[in-house]
Amino acid sequence: MSDPCIICVAITGSVPQKADNPAVPITVSEQIESTQEAFEAGATIAHCHVRNDDGTPTADPEKFELLLAGLRKHCPGMIVQFSTGGRTGAGKARGAMLPLGPDMASLAVGSNNFPTRVYDNPPDLVDWLAGEMLRLDIKPEIEAFDLSHIHQAVQMQADGRLKGPLHIQFVMGIKNAMPVDRETFRFYVETVRRLAPDATWCAAGIGRHQKTLNEWSLEFGGHTRTGLEDNVRLDKDTLAPSNAALVRQVVGLCAQYERPVADWRQARAILGLSKKTHTEAQVA
Repeated sequence: MSDPCIICVAITGSVPQKADNPAVPITVSEQIESTQEAFEAGATIAHCHVRNDDGTPTADPEKFELLLAGLRKHCPGMIVQFSTGGRTGAGKARGAMLPLGPDMASLAVGSNNFPTRVYDNPPDLVDWLAGEMLRLDIKPEIEAFDLSHIHQAVQMQADGRLKGPLHIQFVMGIKNAMPVDRETFRFYVETVRRLAPDATWCAAGIGRHQKTLNEWSLEFGGHTRTGLEDNVRLDKDTLAPSNAALVRQVVGLCAQYERPVADWRQARAILGLSKKTHTEAQVA
């Protein structure tokens, strides 16, 4: 299989701390530096959260604005994807940064259990977030924590709440949510191909499952995600020294599966992100 693989790097998330791995970037400047290294290693999507200086999560639009400006300056052409996840705030605060105009944003279209709480995504909030992304021409990445979320995203495209083609990410390995199971993964892929044949898809594995999901994604023809948000180790005995190290690990897997790594131009074409930012114009 020779289709290029898009590598997404999830830089920091909301949970990992420097106590878990000193390489976890917390401040905006740390995140910009870490993302640049990951970009140079082969990642073409940056999945972005922001933190307070004490490491706690926030949805502060001012921090997102600084991060976006830094990434556009230091990672020209890279696809910037903002998180609208629920750990950073409640209600519409989760989408307060969307008017800044990232290329993409995450969108969970249904609720599910997390390790110690319910990840609450009520229909009215989902519709508002989707409406903002539609209005602002931001491509959603559908976070499929459950099979029903794939069906819901397809229905939202059918009735005009989402613009196609869809981009769907399977998230597996979160405690109390979808476990890492190969046949379930296969069924996810088959379901997307059946219900949304023009959709693109990727997968994220949590913790020790990250590499497994990387391998399955490459084997089945999809795209994949890595990064310190989901996993702080290269292997069970070794902390990852950087996000770039995790990206390089995936680049090595791409070679094993004979999947070329998509550069930023290819990634934008695959995802239908044809609009040019000012930084893209500079490097075109």
